[in-house]
Amino acid sequence: MNTVRGVDLKFWISPANSRCGHCQKLAPEYETAATRLKGIVPLAKVDCTTNSETCSRFGVNGYPTLKIFRSGHEASAYDGPRSAEGIVSYMKKQAGPSSVPLHSEEELNSFINHFDASVVGFFSGSDSPQLTDFQKVASVMRDSYRFSHTTQLDLGFKHGVETESVVLFRPPRLSSKFEDNLVKFSESISTASLRRFIRDNIFGLCPHLTNENKDSLKGRDLMTVYYDVDYLRNPKGTNYWRNRVMKVASQFHSQGLHFAVADRQEFQDQLEEEFGVEPSELGEMPLVTIKTREGSKYIMQEEFTRDGKALERFLEDYFAGRVKRYIKSERPPETNSGSVKVVVAETFQEIVNDPAKDVLIEFYAPWCGHCKNLEPKYAELGEQLSGDHNIVIAKIDATANDVPPSYDVQGFPTIYLSPAGKKDSPIRYEGGRDVEDFLNFLKKEATHPLVLSSTREDL
Repeated sequence: MNTVRGVDLKFWISPANSRCGHCQKLAPEYETAATRLKGIVPLAKVDCTTNSETCSRFGVNGYPTLKIFRSGHEASAYDGPRSAEGIVSYMKKQAGPSSVPLHSEEELNSFINHFDASVVGFFSGSDSPQLTDFQKVASVMRDSYRFSHTTQLDLGFKHGVETESVVLFRPPRLSSKFEDNLVKFSESISTASLRRFIRDNIFGLCPHLTNENKDSLKGRDLMTVYYDVDYLRNPKGTNYWRNRVMKVASQFHSQGLHFAVADRQEFQDQLEEEFGVEPSELGEMPLVTIKTREGSKYIMQEEFTRDGKALERFLEDYFAGRVKRYIKSERPPETNSGSVKVVVAETFQEIVNDPAKDVLIEFYAPWCGHCKNLEPKYAELGEQLSGDHNIVIAKIDATANDVPPSYDVQGFPTIYLSPAGKKDSPIRYEGGRDVEDFLNFLKKEATHPLVLSSTREDL
């Protein structure tokens, strides 16, 4: 684990010392991954507190940083899951050739009978131009997908392949009578065309959503059915519910909604954070949610039924616009007469999106030290502008309330101005944290001249 030379494929972690909390959290996962990958891919680490020159040479400026080296040269950065499972899965894809050559039916069956989907190219010979293009694409996309190829066309006969072709084989565990287990690629091979083909077909009608693949399903209107999904210990029970979802999904998939099943234990924190579902509220029957690409959320209130009729009714109501959006929100305060108005998700539209007023809104977290330091200055700002009826100084606990999608809140505090008459175009505040800094910003960006309570004069 300490060598940094002579390693074909490895990680670079910096620093592995006690001052980096993220490094401490990653360390046991990384050690576990190293053990599981022993003999397949060597993992290495460097402490940048004692090897600053080396780390600087490779552009390490944050901790931990993970990089992949191939044949002694830096190949790429690693941005995948920081778990042992994620590291092992990713690095196994990196080891060996980008496309695995297959020479027999046994090797083909072994390759496609995998937990993940497989992309297999069938070619007429080693000199096929299509094979050359396929291997180039596999080299580019190996981080995300599994590739193999064969120059024995007869291996594809039982799969309906008689001429040069690329076939996507879905995982056997997701086999269902509601869709084909394989999909043939019919275009000329290029990185763009093959990437589009895989993206559009790899998940099929109803994939198994995990923490490892969830980012690939972002940007879609997605219905997820949560229950005890366990393809290792209980594949039959897992597919019992998935087949019922598939039956209903096959009736509605053409309407732009995507479908997935997920293990409720794996996504317990997300269910609680996004939908307010406590662990104690999860019963034996599946839980159904919808989240759109714009961030709108819905929960099926009727209990899931074994015949799928409840799910059908839910989707009929959803597409008819009869399902009420779920909004995670605190209760509005009984009184809200302070100089800084308290906003919750239920009152966001009323207060922040008031078309007649400029609203400076702080998104904070109760545990945030920077937010606590800002609080007295923000309150003073509210006091100075309390007599200005054209502006509102407000705050919202972004950990207890849904944040509208037009506000990008990645850290705390995050502050935006929602201008009067321009509620669709909030302005992010990037200035200092003193009262004068806020006043100068508002003087420039507010729709109306400011009125200070202390002098009652325009700025």
